[in-house]
Amino acid sequence: MDRGETGRYEATVVGGETVRAFVPTPLPPAPSLDLTVLQSRLERALLGLGRLDGLSTLLPDIRLFLYAYVRKEAVLSSQIEGTRSSLSDLLLFELDEVPGVPLDDVVEVSNYVGALEHGLSRLRDDFPLCNRLIREIHEVLLSRGRGRDKAPGEFRPSQNWIGGRRPGTARFVPPPVSSVADCMSDLERFLHADDNGLPLLLRAGLAHVQFETIHPFLDGNGRVGRLLIALMLHHGGALREPLLYLSLYFKQHRDDYYGLLNEVRHRGDWEAWLEFFLDGVAETAEGAVETAWRLLTLFQEDRARIQRVGRAAGSAIRVHQVLRERPITPLQALADRAGLSFPTASAGMSILEELGIARELTGKKRNRLFGYDRYLAILGEGTQPL
Repeated sequence: MDRGETGRYEATVVGGETVRAFVPTPLPPAPSLDLTVLQSRLERALLGLGRLDGLSTLLPDIRLFLYAYVRKEAVLSSQIEGTRSSLSDLLLFELDEVPGVPLDDVVEVSNYVGALEHGLSRLRDDFPLCNRLIREIHEVLLSRGRGRDKAPGEFRPSQNWIGGRRPGTARFVPPPVSSVADCMSDLERFLHADDNGLPLLLRAGLAHVQFETIHPFLDGNGRVGRLLIALMLHHGGALREPLLYLSLYFKQHRDDYYGLLNEVRHRGDWEAWLEFFLDGVAETAEGAVETAWRLLTLFQEDRARIQRVGRAAGSAIRVHQVLRERPITPLQALADRAGLSFPTASAGMSILEELGIARELTGKKRNRLFGYDRYLAILGEGTQPL
């Protein structure tokens, strides 16, 4: 639906040049959304979410999947902003090992994990999903590495812009500083509204666009905006565990994503954006379910292979269990987590190496690191740097 521009322009001076900054109209859209054109996509997305939520009860240990899946999302969301970290880089960094990319890149990814975990912890303690929590998440996100000088945890004190080397050539100029607080207050009221008749999924899609349009921080807006979707769905009860992340979908459809954001701003076509968003939710949920079952099948097949070794299988199975929890692990830490002596853990790992399940990653004779190759390969799908 073409509603015309979904906001107004305010003239503001930045760097000596006058630019037109866009101030969005508060949500929900007016005229109201045409829900009939969205119904089939909404039903498919809700079905996908239901199946994804069911993993919480079907998988033997959902924590194994969450640990890895959250980190995959951190890698993907940070890649959209220009980092070149891989999942293995992040896991190595968390072990105090040297990643294969610049340290600032992997610090950004690690910060993302911390920001998500902070947000979820606060929500589980019954803290509301509000601007204060959004600022706290941003503070964690920019606590180390690049961006730590960009007012972490504070709405921006100066004008920003998107695209172009200066404001006058920018592709988009968000609201002026004087309007940011009011815009975010309006968004907060929308987050809390339960009387507008809109399903949670649609509200999450609308809120994401509004947040990206306001662009309230000097840095990290894209990552916080993507986190907002996951937090809304978890907080709203659609998912018991934070299992839905759209960064891979947005990464694969970057041009469509940015184009549809502009269509909302300039033509008010919220329906076109929401069709794209709901397709992403359905596709991502279905992909997450498939990945979880692939990993479960992998674990079961590898355990069966280990058991066929015979009497020596006991220690190897315990080593395998640790690798399921931490797919890159130093041998000493692996022995400690498995409750085995170092020689016994080494013997168990040798069996996994002979079976092609695990591989030594460093080439060293001491302080060796081992990786669960097929597990890492499944998790790493789609995380190749842009």
